[in-house]
Amino acid sequence: MLELLFAGILFVAAHLVVSNTRLRPMLMRRLTKGGYAGLYSVMALATLVYFVMAYNDAPRLHYFWPLEPMLYWVPKALMLVAFIFLAGGILGATATSEALAGSAADEAALAKLTGGINRITRHPVQWALILWAASHLVANGDAASVVFFGGFLALSLAGNWFADRKKARSSGDDWPAFAAATSNLPFAAIAAGRNRFVWRELAVPTAVGLALYLAFFWGHSWVSAVAIYW
Repeated sequence: MLELLFAGILFVAAHLVVSNTRLRPMLMRRLTKGGYAGLYSVMALATLVYFVMAYNDAPRLHYFWPLEPMLYWVPKALMLVAFIFLAGGILGATATSEALAGSAADEAALAKLTGGINRITRHPVQWALILWAASHLVANGDAASVVFFGGFLALSLAGNWFADRKKARSSGDDWPAFAAATSNLPFAAIAAGRNRFVWRELAVPTAVGLALYLAFFWGHSWVSAVAIYW
C-alpha cells in the first residue's frame, strides 16, 4: 500500500509540479520546447505505468464502504457521458487544443471555439477523466482503489484549474470573451444563459462516444480483467 501511495504522489507530481511551476520554463530553456515535450511525455508515461502496476499489485484488504451491486450502475451510467465528452474533445476544438488569438475580434472564430462540446464544458477530455475516476471510485470501496482513482480525480480537477490559468495568460485579451461563453463545470454556462445547447453539434460525438462505450463495455475484461454485466 505504501508503494501505491508513493506511485500516486509521483504520478500527480509529475504532471502538476513539472508543468505548472517555474521548473517548466527552466527545463524549456535548457532542453528547447521539443526536448521538454519529449522528456515530459516519457516521464508522464513512466509514472502512469508505475501507478497502474502498483495498483494491480496492491492487496484489497481494507474497504471504506461495502460493495453494493447498485453502485456498479454509477460507472455504467456516467461512462457513457464520459465517452461522449472524450469524443467531443478529440474531434473538436477545445480550450487547450486551439489557439484563441484574435478570436475576441472575430465572431466566426469565437463562435467555433464556443460551440460544439465547448457549449457544455471547455475541458471535455479532462471531465471525461473526472467522470471515469469518480464513477469507478464509487463502485470500488477498497483503499487501493480510493488511492488510485482518487489520484486521477485530484489530478484532473486540478489540471482544469491550471489549464485555465495558463490559457488566460497566453491568450491575453482573447480569454475573457471565450471564458464568458463557456464554463469549466459542465452545463454551467448553459444554465447561466451564457450559451445554449445545440443537439445537432453533438450528434457525431454522441455516436462516436456510444460506439466507444459499447466497445469498452464488452471488452472491459481485456482491459481490467473484470467483466461487466447488466
